Amino acid sequence: GEGLQHQDGHSHLLAYAVPNLITYDPAFAYELAVIIQDGIRRMYVDQEDVFYYLTVMNENYAQPPMPEGVREGIIKGMYKLKASDNTKTKLRAQLFGSGAILNEVVKAQEVLAENYNVAADLWSITSYKELYRNGHAIERWNMLHPTEPPRVPYVTQCLADAPGVFVAASDYVKALPDSIAHWVPRPLLSLGTDGFGRSESRRALRDFFEVDARFVTLATLSALAREHKIKPDVVRQAMKDMEINPEQTDPIIS
Repeated sequence: GEGLQHQDGHSHLLAYAVPNLITYDPAFAYELAVIIQDGIRRMYVDQEDVFYYLTVMNENYAQPPMPEGVREGIIKGMYKLKASDNTKTKLRAQLFGSGAILNEVVKAQEVLAENYNVAADLWSITSYKELYRNGHAIERWNMLHPTEPPRVPYVTQCLADAPGVFVAASDYVKALPDSIAHWVPRPLLSLGTDGFGRSESRRALRDFFEVDARFVTLATLSALAREHKIKPDVVRQAMKDMEINPEQTDPIIS
């Protein structure tokens, strides 16, 4: 958003209450193309009684080519965008990004690798609502079919063998990624835009809400420290290096 009057951190969460509303927060043009193509099929070919809400940003950034084998993941809500090529370190993380904030997560992945020897895999989360819907649908099926082998939610399938800590960042409130935490194998640390946006630029807004690359890096290091993988002093020094004030006011009340 470009200011207080434009800040929207809640629309994707409000969409949870509308059963036939399909929502996506794509980061790249190829994601948007896949989503629109599938939406046309569902609404006009299959005549499903659904409609769509897509959020796209007015920020200019490079659009990469579509990786192979990601079409299904885009529609279902998540796919692995980039795996770390560091197989030697024991410090591992899984980073979730959505929309334009995915670029901040990409930067954090690079900082973590270069400065802290943390190997982070990067996931594009195109729809938290689709993941949430799938998780609850699977749980309902398992409840109603006690004698059948239990089915596994898509989130859990994707992350079953994923090592390390989990951190999510988006342009929306923390409750959005928190909504799928139940199906993530280990605790999920969510960053989001809870509060009123006050800024004159994207950079200032992301700093205010603590969702930029610096805070994704900090959240990852903090999660690793809580798992006793690194020393707390590493986190404290990182905050100094990234000029993060530990006493700054929580954006939700500022």
